[in-house]
Amino acid sequence: MALIFVVVMLLAALHDSDGTLRFASYYGDHMVLQKAPQKAVLWGYGSEREQVAVYLTSSTVLQKVLSDPVTNGIWQVTLEPVDAGGPYSIYAVAEGSISSLKDVLFGDIWLCGGQSNMLFTVSQIFNSSEELALSSKYPHVRPFMTALNMSKTELIDLIQVEIPWSAPNSSVLAEFSGLCWLFGRYMYEKLNYPIGLVESSWGGTPVEAWSSTRALKQCGLVPSEDMYELEDDIIQQTENSMLNSTVLWNAMIHPFLNMTIYGAIWYQGEANAEYHKDKYNCSFPTMINDWRMAFHQGSGGQTAPDFPFGFVQLSTYKESATDDGFPDIRWHQTADVGFVPNIRMKNTFMAVAFDLPDKTSPYGTIHPRDKQDVAHRLTLGARAVAYGEKGISFQGPFPKVIVPSKSTVNVTYDQGIFVTPSKDIFEICCSEKNASCESDSLWSPAPIMVWNQITIQLSASACPPSKVAALRYGWSDWPCEFKACPVYDSSKNLPAPPFIANRYAGNQIW
Repeated sequence: MALIFVVVMLLAALHDSDGTLRFASYYGDHMVLQKAPQKAVLWGYGSEREQVAVYLTSSTVLQKVLSDPVTNGIWQVTLEPVDAGGPYSIYAVAEGSISSLKDVLFGDIWLCGGQSNMLFTVSQIFNSSEELALSSKYPHVRPFMTALNMSKTELIDLIQVEIPWSAPNSSVLAEFSGLCWLFGRYMYEKLNYPIGLVESSWGGTPVEAWSSTRALKQCGLVPSEDMYELEDDIIQQTENSMLNSTVLWNAMIHPFLNMTIYGAIWYQGEANAEYHKDKYNCSFPTMINDWRMAFHQGSGGQTAPDFPFGFVQLSTYKESATDDGFPDIRWHQTADVGFVPNIRMKNTFMAVAFDLPDKTSPYGTIHPRDKQDVAHRLTLGARAVAYGEKGISFQGPFPKVIVPSKSTVNVTYDQGIFVTPSKDIFEICCSEKNASCESDSLWSPAPIMVWNQITIQLSASACPPSKVAALRYGWSDWPCEFKACPVYDSSKNLPAPPFIANRYAGNQIW
């Protein structure tokens, strides 16, 4: 092996790559590859029918892996598992050419996707100067960012790279996702091994743009040929219009399928408050499951078939809005269950964010600057769900039992609660047994009267007991001020998520 290493070094010294042999666009110096027990996949381009030898080296050759002969210009290898750490060098060698990757670390790779609140940069968040100044203290948290591109067909590689793999510094992070960076930094502080962060996000985009045709079919969302013709016109007219199903899946997610990843985090949904809102309880969970299947297959089984997926439940937008779709999307983000993980969304975790409004955000209220609390809540979920850490509280209180009586409704939660009185965040629907509660005119405030460690008693005086048909909590765009919702866990760290429960719909908590 030592002799092979010397030969590789000589090749590296004597030959620059002629461009025939190269790695795919999202491999590069300073990158992170997925650590053991998973196996990292490497691939790239070469001359037809050539065999590529890939060497993983430090002071000696640690691995040599041979590819199958290059087919259709593509070579691919799967390394044996490598424990967290580094740095390493990797050489791909074929007849007459060589390509190399330097300063490669092994750790966990997290894909960060979504729309503008994921795209929101470190330079835009609260305390950005301090955060940027800290960046050099986390050399093992490595960012990578795709460029914004669309495609009508599924691509094998990225069209462009916006930020190549980099050791973090203030200039790189100024343009990188604030939430993605904070999540990676917080996870590194807990795990103490390298974290690779792959950002692929685009503002103002619906979930349909990030979904495959295969996934959209499952929810009855495949556009007609007429829509595809419309999309051609839209793409030609403005690249900012995202009524295009699959175009971002094709260009900004599909190329990554061959890469082994550990998990994903997601911040999106605002665009669907007005676009296919009522389908989001299908389209979002289906997108997650479809990504899992596709990444598992694309990596040759190395990415877990149920890899952990974390997401941010929508924050706030319009303070005075009554029905702008945000409450419905928050509910649909959980597949209409109210919390995750659940039977339809396994191995998922969620950061509740509707108690983190930002009235004075210079980027608009839809873009709150406090990404630190959001990232912290996501890391709690990741620690518990993605890494199996025991004793981690990562979910806010959720109703376990709802009991209406003469003029009250008692809500008993699944954990200890901290309560601040409120007159209007709980609402009851006063309706006949089989009537719908869809009209807002049927809902009335149910003020908090008294409470103890796990139960809240609400006033139902606006409705006869027999007509209390449903109860909801936090069912508005902007239900409370900053960290001032009425119900948190007993440590006042995690807010109770919004919920809606119908008495006559077979709901288990009634």
